[in-house]
Amino acid sequence: MKIAVVTGTRADWGLLSPVAHALNQLPDVDVEVIATNMHLNPKYGNTLDEIRNDGFQIAAQVAMKEEDDSRRATAKAMAQCASGMAEALSALNPDLLLILGDRYEMLAVASVATVLCIPIVHIAGGEISEGAIDDNIRHAITKLSSLHLVATEPYRQRVIAMGEQPDRVVNTGAIGVNNILTLPLMTRQQLADSLGFGVDENTLLVTLHPTTRSERPTAETIDALIEALDQFRDNKVLFTYPNNDADGEVIIDRINRYAAANPQRVNVVPSLGRLRYLSALKYAGAVVGNSSSGIVEVPSMKIPTVNIGIRQRGRIAADSVIHCDTDATSIADAIRFALSEEGKRIARETENPYYQPDTLKRMVDAITSVNPSELLVKRFYDIPHTEI
Repeated sequence: MKIAVVTGTRADWGLLSPVAHALNQLPDVDVEVIATNMHLNPKYGNTLDEIRNDGFQIAAQVAMKEEDDSRRATAKAMAQCASGMAEALSALNPDLLLILGDRYEMLAVASVATVLCIPIVHIAGGEISEGAIDDNIRHAITKLSSLHLVATEPYRQRVIAMGEQPDRVVNTGAIGVNNILTLPLMTRQQLADSLGFGVDENTLLVTLHPTTRSERPTAETIDALIEALDQFRDNKVLFTYPNNDADGEVIIDRINRYAAANPQRVNVVPSLGRLRYLSALKYAGAVVGNSSSGIVEVPSMKIPTVNIGIRQRGRIAADSVIHCDTDATSIADAIRFALSEEGKRIARETENPYYQPDTLKRMVDAITSVNPSELLVKRFYDIPHTEI
């Protein structure tokens, strides 16, 4: 069985990589990796090298050239992605397509695969992120997909409620949590040598993405975050770049200027990659921003998350996730609580709702137990009235 794995960002490859490895080790499975979007943009850290360093040849590269970070440019890039994917998938002719999440490029990928009659396996359906257009995209991909690997039982029930057959919706737990619990991490010194920047319990790991459904301008949110961080002059700050969503350049410009003005305590790394990111979580004091990782993976590292604004609103969250508004006072208050003894205690004692034992095995078993030809026909599942 040939399985095409499509990846568009550092984040989704970090999650897909162990699944791709486990599948590729099976004697009757051949994995082909297709890279697109941010992987092909050197500004975001040359993340094609991460795929190669993980032992994979890249079967195809599909360019998505964005003229700027406007919504119009994003929509045009999706069209370019669809055109390139039509060529790549037609040439590779896989039996299955494996994709993850809710990014706009994945909607283009899923649309092309549907037209080409390639069954889709989708990871991380059923989740909610009301503050981003990703929410609509995730649900659209669900309806284009035939096998669903979801992170919690409520998410499984939500996908079934969308008309998907229950036996094709599998609660595997979140693969990112599996990575945290199984990947050998760097020592503190190895991480410091790699970054040129030490990370300890007084370090805040910060990632802020544009909130694509927010009425508040992105510039105001990042300025408020920086104003809040200025209240913690004894704490170091490690920024990573946002995704290349609309208005992402605004964030990149602000954090680079902030780092230049505070070289002793602030560092910016476009992409940490899976190993450095998880290692930084091991040693940092708290995570700040609005990334899904702060909700899904970070609680398993037993440190607090400060979740800013509405981007992740609707996701199931552990008790260690501190939600706050986008003004400087609210952000500073949340950081202050995260760094307090009470905030640290809650993080140490919290249970992660995204954890399931044997997540990787569950995913591989679900993928390899299906007959791809049988997935081509989708029947709508009507929930019996007694279950409503």
